[in-house]
Amino acid sequence: MGSWTGEGGSPPEWAAPAEPLSMPASWLRELAAAAWSLLTTTAAVALAVAVVGRLGAAPLRPLALALIGVTALDSLAQPLLRRLAAFGSVVLALLLGFGFQVALVVAAVEVTPGLTAASWREGLAVVLVAAVVLAGTRWVLGMSDTAYVVGHALRRGGVRRHGSRRWHPPGRTDAPTRRGLLVVQLDGVSPTVLQTCLAAGLAPNLARWIADGTHRVERWWVPLPSTTPASMAGLMHGDRDQVVAFRWWDRRLGRLVVTNRPADAQVVEHRLLAGRGLLRDGGVAISTMFSGEADTALLVMSRAARARDLGSGSSFVPFFASLSLAPASLLLALGEVVKELHQGRRQRVRGVTPRVRRRAAFVVLRGITNVLMRRLNLMLVAEAMTRGAPVIYVDMVDYDEIAHHAGPLRPESLRALEGLDVVLGQLQLVAKMVDVGYDVVVLSDHGQSLGATFEQVSGRPLAEVVGRLTQQDAVAVVRAEAGEEWGPLNTLITSVVGGGGRRERLLLGRNRPERRPGPAGPAGPAAAIPPEIVVIASGNLGMIWFPRHTERVDLDHIETAWPGLVAGLLLTRGIGLVMVRTDGGCVALGPAGAHHLATGRVEGIDPLVGYPPRAAQDLRRLGELEACGDLVVISAVEPNGQVHAFEGQVGSHGGLGGEQNDGLLVHPAHWKVDEDLLDLVGQERMMVGSWTVHEQLTRWREHWVQTSTEPAREPV
Repeated sequence: MGSWTGEGGSPPEWAAPAEPLSMPASWLRELAAAAWSLLTTTAAVALAVAVVGRLGAAPLRPLALALIGVTALDSLAQPLLRRLAAFGSVVLALLLGFGFQVALVVAAVEVTPGLTAASWREGLAVVLVAAVVLAGTRWVLGMSDTAYVVGHALRRGGVRRHGSRRWHPPGRTDAPTRRGLLVVQLDGVSPTVLQTCLAAGLAPNLARWIADGTHRVERWWVPLPSTTPASMAGLMHGDRDQVVAFRWWDRRLGRLVVTNRPADAQVVEHRLLAGRGLLRDGGVAISTMFSGEADTALLVMSRAARARDLGSGSSFVPFFASLSLAPASLLLALGEVVKELHQGRRQRVRGVTPRVRRRAAFVVLRGITNVLMRRLNLMLVAEAMTRGAPVIYVDMVDYDEIAHHAGPLRPESLRALEGLDVVLGQLQLVAKMVDVGYDVVVLSDHGQSLGATFEQVSGRPLAEVVGRLTQQDAVAVVRAEAGEEWGPLNTLITSVVGGGGRRERLLLGRNRPERRPGPAGPAGPAAAIPPEIVVIASGNLGMIWFPRHTERVDLDHIETAWPGLVAGLLLTRGIGLVMVRTDGGCVALGPAGAHHLATGRVEGIDPLVGYPPRAAQDLRRLGELEACGDLVVISAVEPNGQVHAFEGQVGSHGGLGGEQNDGLLVHPAHWKVDEDLLDLVGQERMMVGSWTVHEQLTRWREHWVQTSTEPAREPV
């Protein structure tokens, strides 16, 4: 079935509810963690006070005593902060958290002998300088920043290490037995990339799971469109029909749909299958495209149109109210920006090919996703585990975002996956500490394929090629500047600035087709006239619509209205095939032949030669979807498996060819994949389609996960 595993196959020891620690051992561990935290924080604040200067010299002993008192005040104030933040969203949590930190520093200075009174400005300066010191110290000592995140989540999430359990005398074994499911999506990671990381020693936690026989690795086939919204619609809702690309012209709505716009993601989710959500009945969705019908949705794109729908602000308070989390994360994000500038320059100096320009927007985005979002997601997952959520799903976009611009197997991309393996290790620690025995499934929504862009190969972008062939002066173009990796940032910005056109102009202004006003009607301005032609790109999948036609346009009409368009596309370097509807169904056209997808009949040279083994089935299914483009364009696939994205990406997905159609599934070895869900792909039997993986996850949940009637604990 395309799987690989180590010896054994028994349930992982850490996935089951751990035996409670003895009371002295638990106290000692907590005491040691608290002492180390106090020591580093005291030193950082003392140095920060000295750097700010106007506050006077910082006597260490009185300051340490003051910080002990502040720490106690911090613990007492956390429940109040969480209750206050519950009246709002992440925005209120941000304001309360930073304000609380500044107030604590000012209070510590006020009660420390030898220090002058501090204003809020000086308190803010101390917070920032102390955050720099803490971040630098942890980096120099090689300490895991994510471990600190987990510690805060466990201490503030309502459950200490086995804190909600009774201490069991020797001989007592009545520990809790309720089980849960944690699904971690490593966006864009193919099995080949994982194998490379394992061989290079960059994923020791996953390597240990596989070598110990606790987990098994499966491949699954990612059909067209091999993009995140399509895969997540299937993985979380079991849907296979509503998403045709990352963005598309929707004839029902008469406009463009872009799935990383919160309002559009909400529209798409309303169309998905109801009642089949993977996260129904108490689940938690974190940083995902769709909700999976979760009761709790945090930073979920389809619920980001309104800030209050992003989740209760109480969930975010522990992150923003900690000196070592939010401020340090911002500083570490700046460090990630510097690292990106260095790595981008190194590619240019060394003449690495293929490569693309790594724009300023991506440089900033990398710092946000690889540090800020990663740490925030980890904290939210850890806290959901402490509250006993029956099923949790989180999307980690770090690798995918870097691989788009650097390449799937480039060093910086693999280092991002190394960081995600650290996150898995920290979640393993959480699983040992909480009352629910969590089984962990790690999966990807697609892989990525390397290759020079279509523009680099042909000399011009796809929209320009279409414009020349149709002799249209204005072709509505959807650019790739705001691609799927902007999803988490869109969600956060939405929560800060609110909904409406201003945000969309800021983030997606160049991602909308030309709109020309029509004549005014009795009820106000008429709907805008749709553009003549719309061209979109999703990796090496391109689509072309003729929106002024209310129905799908077939080949005969296209040849009459735009003679030479199809033939010109097929003669353009970098294009492998064009699919279009005919009277006999959809047909895939190549430069010297045609493949009739309904019957399998081939005329001339089969245009599908060189494409993956399921290319015909995938194209036929895509052509049957309601929102499919009038023309579907797939780039050529080189003999080495490289493709040519119609976007500015050196690592891409969305179409066919290379590793983009290889999905990853790492699951507990004692959970078997059901034979009736397997299909033949080439010479291997594997699951085909994210909706099939959804069915398997649903069966596993129903069989292995005990959905307790006891509600999950709310944060204190």
